[in-house]
Amino acid sequence: MTTDELIEPDTAAPAKTAKRGSLRPLLLRLHFYLGVFVGPFLFVAALSGMLYIFTPQLERAIYAHELTVPVGQARQPLQAQVEAAQRALPDATFVRVRPGEAEDASTQVIFSRSDLAPSHWLTAYVDPYTSEVRGTLETYGSSQAGPVRTWIDELHRGLHLGDFGRLYSELAASWLWVVVLGGLVLWWGRRRPAKGKGRRKLLSWHATTGTWVAIVLLFLSATGLTWSQYAGETVDDIRAALSWETPTLPASVPDHGGHGEHHGGGGGQASGANVDQVVNIARGSGLDGPVEVAVPSGPGKAYVVKQIQSSWPTKQDSVAIDPGTGEVLAKLRFEDYPLGAKLTRWGIDAHMGVLFGLANQIVLAAVCVSLLAMIFWGYRMWWHRRPTKERFGFGRPFPRGAWRSLPRPVLIGLVVVAAGLAWYLPVLGVSLVGFLVIDLVVGRVKARA
Repeated sequence: MTTDELIEPDTAAPAKTAKRGSLRPLLLRLHFYLGVFVGPFLFVAALSGMLYIFTPQLERAIYAHELTVPVGQARQPLQAQVEAAQRALPDATFVRVRPGEAEDASTQVIFSRSDLAPSHWLTAYVDPYTSEVRGTLETYGSSQAGPVRTWIDELHRGLHLGDFGRLYSELAASWLWVVVLGGLVLWWGRRRPAKGKGRRKLLSWHATTGTWVAIVLLFLSATGLTWSQYAGETVDDIRAALSWETPTLPASVPDHGGHGEHHGGGGGQASGANVDQVVNIARGSGLDGPVEVAVPSGPGKAYVVKQIQSSWPTKQDSVAIDPGTGEVLAKLRFEDYPLGAKLTRWGIDAHMGVLFGLANQIVLAAVCVSLLAMIFWGYRMWWHRRPTKERFGFGRPFPRGAWRSLPRPVLIGLVVVAAGLAWYLPVLGVSLVGFLVIDLVVGRVKARA
């Protein structure tokens, strides 16, 4: 969204400037339509994203009883804590445990249950000094998000409307980079300063703010697409083709002839290493910091211990340990990940506001506020463009005919690029067709009026 003074003809401009400007009316019209129709989706994404950024602090306050404990003298064995949680949740299956890293942190014993949605878990929070179960919460994903964080996450991702709702966030992420790049081109190629009052003042605020936060907005668009429903599949295909996928740790156990067999997800050991010994073995293999222990999922499977530090420096090493012998079967280091897998990990963590701690959160919050302000200023400019003689008139779009003014090679190039983008970003492609149809229908109706 911008103001009409940017497209006023410059009769003194040389021919070269006119050719450069031949694409400008199209960009203005596209930027206008995207601002009007995609703006609300971007507004919701920015607002819900800003709420999500600070959910770790929010949950630490809301669930302080579960997450923190009074510091005691000596910790109970981790196995005893797991067994206490199993007694509290006899109808659930023990799958993982996260020992508390801080002195006042509870141990998180994670269970699966048949009535839970995919990637949802039931977590018992155990006092490591007394083995008392302080409470249970339904948690989500690898980040162990609590109910509040999960609710805001689902709002940000899909408005609590399931797969259909995810189209909103994919639409926002698909068009955000187009809006940003188009806005930068329009601002840098403007014909006269946008200073003064009214629309010019709004335009100056809108464009200057956009220039300052453009890089972060482009980053959020790119990383947001990796989570999306349809474009995310394309991203996965590209990563696979480039061998940029996150490597997996082999977790199969060699045949011991029936000796030292582990009973699997129930959390008990017939013989061999228990969770305390497994953690000690993992520590001896170099896994420091916060870790998560996944118990064997069945016969022939190993314990998997992995680091879960998402803040910088990232710690994501993992080891597979034979439950019968305690032997380290395999080790996967984060430093051995392909570059693409590392960039994906860092991008996701930065998008979530956890990579660089509080500084990361503050930067993202400032960018969200900036985007909200730009959307508001954009709608104000749209309102300024309304017909003043019509009581309920709305802002006019920029003049039609931009396509016809383009040289044929440029037009063909744009069509090819648009088709390619539509293939890789399906939601962008479908919505682009929708914009063109609406624009065509409106034009025909006005022509007949």
